[in-house]
Amino acid sequence: MTITHLKRGKPEADRAADDDKTRATVETILKDIQANGDAAVRALSERFDGYAPDSFRLNLAQIEALIATLTPQEIADIKFAQEQVVKFSQAQRESMTDTEVETLPGVILGHKNIPVQSVGCYVPGGKFPMVASAHMSVATAKVAGVPRIVACTPPFKGQPNAAVIAAMHFGGAHEIWVLGGIQAIGAMALGTETMEPVHMLVGPGNAFVAEAKRQLFGRVGIDLFAGPTETMVIADDTVDAELCATDLLGQAEHGYNSPAVLLTTSRKLAEATLAEIDRLLAILPTADTARASWQDYGEVILCDTYDEMLDVANDIASEHVQVMTDRDDWFLENMTCYGALFLGPRTNVANGDKVIGTNHTLPTKKAGRYTGGLWVGKFLKTHSYQRILTDEAAARIGAAGSRLCMLEGFAGHAEQCNLRVRRYGGVNVPYAKAAPVLPCETPAEKA
Repeated sequence: MTITHLKRGKPEADRAADDDKTRATVETILKDIQANGDAAVRALSERFDGYAPDSFRLNLAQIEALIATLTPQEIADIKFAQEQVVKFSQAQRESMTDTEVETLPGVILGHKNIPVQSVGCYVPGGKFPMVASAHMSVATAKVAGVPRIVACTPPFKGQPNAAVIAAMHFGGAHEIWVLGGIQAIGAMALGTETMEPVHMLVGPGNAFVAEAKRQLFGRVGIDLFAGPTETMVIADDTVDAELCATDLLGQAEHGYNSPAVLLTTSRKLAEATLAEIDRLLAILPTADTARASWQDYGEVILCDTYDEMLDVANDIASEHVQVMTDRDDWFLENMTCYGALFLGPRTNVANGDKVIGTNHTLPTKKAGRYTGGLWVGKFLKTHSYQRILTDEAAARIGAAGSRLCMLEGFAGHAEQCNLRVRRYGGVNVPYAKAAPVLPCETPAEKA
């Protein structure tokens, strides 16, 4: 087994040091927001975005005025993309059903899927206005039935971005705030004098946004850790360097710290892709950002076999995995750790980012090992319930429960069960003692 790194990114120790600096900055800012509310939020917006309007929340007239600046084609494109996301979200929602079952005669168990009651949707937009992120969070929350959807996005070039605001409005946001970064995340989670706190935070963002969500998790729910974009291309000789290089740089342009990894069995393809990346960086308008990411976070890994590529891919657990090989379905069947798969050369990560309908808020930093991406189910809580319909069932369950409670030493728990055995089974169980085996219990229960 031979795995060769033709290019490595920044060492893990250096990446960890960057994370430590981010963690400290976020902690300080969140404490400021909690202590000083609106005043802190305003000061932070002025400091980071140079933006301090009379109100960060837009009213309907302001929203409609911004939408009016868009062309009919721009509005049509936004609505088309949103329709694709909504269609897929509705199909996913329909796959989630409430359940009720009679597990024993007279014993009813069930669960209900209940929407989270308030959600804060963060839509990035300081560097690039992420119109599609509004579909992924706001529109999906609406499909789930969330009754209060708060949407925040930073100003773009000093003003609200009309396309982002339109997508939020069309998607069903109840409140739209022009507020970015840690101050937006902190305000939504902690609340201020003018913003009621939400129950859950969702949406992608930069390292500071992701860290703020991490630190606030527990006080509020979060969708997942969706930090700086990651992409991986798994390829063999069935595709060429132009495809691989374009798909790597297409995601590297997100930011200075966006990992991009080529995983291949072909040394010829690997070397050609390295050369093609250099060529494209000379003409790509966003080359300054993409070059920084590729220099510090780009990797090219050469493997001997497809099994080796599978092992490396599952270990890295990249957010986006573009598979272009002679066995794409094999990777679909065998990959276990990733955010989303893009199978074959006809599709690409940008499709998923903007228009095709799957959600683009996906796990990063190896979180794909234990969670998938944002989807309608993230906005739903599955709550169980139980009821007992007959006296016999109450006594039967109560007797077994009493004995199990006493086995663990919980006398108070046992009395909850014993009281039912006495009232509904007619058996006088001594106080804080284990119930006897009842005639209605089955042979297995009596064993």
